[in-house]
Amino acid sequence: MSTDFPSKFVWGAATAAYQIEGAPLEDGAGPSIWQRFTHTPGLTVNGDTGDVACDHYHRYAADVALMRALGLQAYRFSISWSRIMPEGKGRVNQRGVDFYRRLVDALLAAGIKPVATLYHWDLPAALDDHGGWLNRDIAAWFADYATVTFKALDGVELWATLNEPWVVTDGGYLHGALAPGHRNLFEAPIASHNLLRAHGRAVKAYRALGIDKPIGIVVNLEPKVPASSNDDDLAATARADAYMNRQYLDPIFFGEYPEAVTAMFGEGWPEIPSADFDDIRAPLDFVGINYYKRGVTKNDPNKVVERAAGVYQPRSIHTETGWEVHAPGLTDILVWFRDRYGDTPVYVTENGAAFYDPPTAPPSGVDDPLRVDYLREHIAAVREALRRGVDVRGYFVWSLLDNLEWSLGFSKRFGIVHVDFHTLQRTPKKSAHFYSDVIATHGAALDQR
Repeated sequence: MSTDFPSKFVWGAATAAYQIEGAPLEDGAGPSIWQRFTHTPGLTVNGDTGDVACDHYHRYAADVALMRALGLQAYRFSISWSRIMPEGKGRVNQRGVDFYRRLVDALLAAGIKPVATLYHWDLPAALDDHGGWLNRDIAAWFADYATVTFKALDGVELWATLNEPWVVTDGGYLHGALAPGHRNLFEAPIASHNLLRAHGRAVKAYRALGIDKPIGIVVNLEPKVPASSNDDDLAATARADAYMNRQYLDPIFFGEYPEAVTAMFGEGWPEIPSADFDDIRAPLDFVGINYYKRGVTKNDPNKVVERAAGVYQPRSIHTETGWEVHAPGLTDILVWFRDRYGDTPVYVTENGAAFYDPPTAPPSGVDDPLRVDYLREHIAAVREALRRGVDVRGYFVWSLLDNLEWSLGFSKRFGIVHVDFHTLQRTPKKSAHFYSDVIATHGAALDQR
């Protein structure tokens, strides 16, 4: 029976370095901005830090064995820049390189495709001291780090340069909820532009090495819908779409920023050298799309920049993070991407939900029916996008493990595998077993109740 998923469609799970690894300063690693942020009193829930997290740094072999047992075909992980280069540039820390070499080798031995992200928010603190993403030199620093990593980890099957640059700047430079914790209208567009410049320089460095495996970027997208039909809400929806969905993709594909974004920042928008787009437009092999919710948008005259909407939908199921569960939005955003940017292949590089799970797994296992339903509906939404002709190459659930949810600490659980943060015991939830069945049947299990 046909399941409507292509024969080479890849099923995987995703994590990020600071959220799971622990041991952030071990074996010569340097501190990152998240190490600093979580150790600043009052910035994370319960003062939680990534000092131990899931201890994946020491338990990676068992975690790979768990992935194999679940039948995962690919594993998307991120690399800690400051493990590779403790000062962010110059000196290479071989012990940090060796950790990722061991992880890649273990994945390959288990028959799991390694999918690596160069930057998932954990900038070396030493570079932040030099301005971080506000310093134009960071594009060259990032390309140098990327080159070292590309050469060292030749077994990686798929590379992504950046994860969710929108979150880096909106949360880290404009609203201050994430590292490095700045709140500055003038800084955010500078950081955004330098992220894109760094991405482009890394892609060019990759091409110069002659590597024949795909490279791309990962963005978080939401279909924006108005809360009402009034003109103010319609205009706010268009601004929110430009700010979140098009701010990073339009420069890559069209060589320019959306006019709505430059207008929103007004005097905060910097002068952009046209030559910068020669780097930014470096051709990609794929785009990774992270999807969690749609954005129901209502005009707020007090907003300078139109952030994601935040209109509560009273008749919907909501996750522990307050996000509306709306699976059709995943189909919508995949089709939107194809219609706007063409036939560039896409992967759903993150999709998942935080629902309540007990701190300790019961002897009978962890029953998480809401997460099972979430995965069933969203994977079916990917299938619908495929039916509509979108070139979707794979799906990665977020996340493999319960982990440190950034400034929310350990208070929200996204994993399909339960982690007891006192004992670090791993217990696959029913959602993990469901996903394992989906993989084993190449999607047919979606229709089995």
